[in-house]
Amino acid sequence: MDYPYKPPPAAGNASSDNSASSSNTRHAPVSDGVEGHREEEDHHSAPRPGKSNVEPLRLQTSFRDNAETGGPVSGGEENGYDSEEDLEGKRIRAGEDQNYTIQEEKEVVSRFDRRLVTFLALLYLLAFLDRSNIGNAKIAGLQDDLNLSSSQYEWLLTAFYITYILFEWMTLMYRIVPPHIYISLCVCGWGLVASFQCLATSFGGLVVLRALLGITEAAFGPGVPFYLSLFYRRHELAFRNGLFISAAPLATSFASTLAWVIVKFSSNGPISPWRILFLVEGFPSVIVAVFAWVLIPDSPGRARFLTRRQRAIARLRLEEKKPEFQPSQEQRFNWGEIKKTLSDPKSYIAAIMFFSCNVAFSSMPVFLPTIIKDMGYDSIRAQARSAPPYLVAFAVVLLTAYASDRARSRSPYLIAHALVSSLAYFAIAATGYFHEHISAELSIFIRYVSVFPAIAGFFSAITLIITWSMDNRVEKEGKGASIAILNIIGQCGPLLGTRLYPESDGPWYIRGMAICSFFMIVVAVLAVVQRILLQRENRAIVNNEHHGSLDPNEEREELIGGGRRDDIEQSGDQRLVYII
Repeated sequence: MDYPYKPPPAAGNASSDNSASSSNTRHAPVSDGVEGHREEEDHHSAPRPGKSNVEPLRLQTSFRDNAETGGPVSGGEENGYDSEEDLEGKRIRAGEDQNYTIQEEKEVVSRFDRRLVTFLALLYLLAFLDRSNIGNAKIAGLQDDLNLSSSQYEWLLTAFYITYILFEWMTLMYRIVPPHIYISLCVCGWGLVASFQCLATSFGGLVVLRALLGITEAAFGPGVPFYLSLFYRRHELAFRNGLFISAAPLATSFASTLAWVIVKFSSNGPISPWRILFLVEGFPSVIVAVFAWVLIPDSPGRARFLTRRQRAIARLRLEEKKPEFQPSQEQRFNWGEIKKTLSDPKSYIAAIMFFSCNVAFSSMPVFLPTIIKDMGYDSIRAQARSAPPYLVAFAVVLLTAYASDRARSRSPYLIAHALVSSLAYFAIAATGYFHEHISAELSIFIRYVSVFPAIAGFFSAITLIITWSMDNRVEKEGKGASIAILNIIGQCGPLLGTRLYPESDGPWYIRGMAICSFFMIVVAVLAVVQRILLQRENRAIVNNEHHGSLDPNEEREELIGGGRRDDIEQSGDQRLVYII
């Protein structure tokens, strides 16, 4: 129950200013285990301004929050209060208005990891599976049954990315449509389209289906890193994005393994193996879409898998004042932040890095089975040998993302992976160029082993680029706009990548490997440039602060980024805004 409260006229009352700021302000008893802001002493003691005989109170200004989290949050006791004995030995987050134990916050983050991130990773696995399994279908009979030329196969790959690019703007739909509805429709859409590929009888029909698949997947994947930023703090994002994006190499590995099983056991069956492949790997998405409607939360305060207290903590840790997707006069779309992002050169440097990395990212998964087959293996063994490099990439992506979050740094890991990937691609190209001077066994060994660091490198780089592009955006609209720029420019890379390995370049594919090597070098160089720019801006902010050129309000908005204190990187007396 809430108790009406009128602020006393005494000037010494520290909460009177805040109380007078809103006609809806009331003080309510603390019943959710989250400590109140102040305690009042008994009014029978020595008279002082602002003292009263009420129990511990909490300033309540947003009544929708309680409605969203299911009312007052119980801390486990019937009356909802924590005694001194209950609080003894607990480590409380210091320096914040809201108080909760670090252990409680860790449990909330852990639940998001287990229930939200893993489910999104499953969805991305299904999406990437449906996108890239055409490479396995090609050597499972697709090319022969539909009489596809090398050029037509490349157009099947390109058609997907043309529509994918044209519909990148749908990233902003995550701020307009409730995610549980939006994501479910996307998953169901690509599941149906991917399944219908098994019915294709001509190049024209299949290219239309590939274009539709690009639309449905563009509506989902590019916006997920932005969606995750609504649930996690800045220094927590790389590992979660890594968990999400690592589903891509896992999907490709799974596709290769499943293709090996299907081809092995259905080669002499009534239905072509590639048709079974499309159906078996496509239709599960339709079923999972039903679960997405139930399991995907619209915001931290609406996560069904959290208790009421955990929902309150999930929102407090991000200092969310209002629930997401609940329109109000105060929650307007921030067009100014979008304009600021569009005029920032760093947005375009990140986008060009993404473009360069996507040249390799888009080509290897759909061409690797063919490349390995051209090393001298039959179709079944080529399918089987396509899986291990992606399993290794899966582990490397997770380790890299975890280390990046722990170090709160992106560029060193990004530069290292880009260089290693570039060297691996160069080794493959050089081996092909000098193949006449190398034994066949050694040539196959070098080329196959080099595939491992090449793939692990560009998958890890993709993860870091996406996370880094959002790290230094405060407003949600800015994060969404940065992702939109990243994808609109970056996803043009596949238009080149999908045409790097024509059959005429086989079996060595020197030109394609050399081009990928070059673009991974570009990623490393641009990462160095981005790092230098961010370091300069960090120094400028520190200098402005030391010279008192920022007023307190500007400093909080610029440095804290909406009140998240861990968005400030500290080094001695310096307060660095940008993660480098």
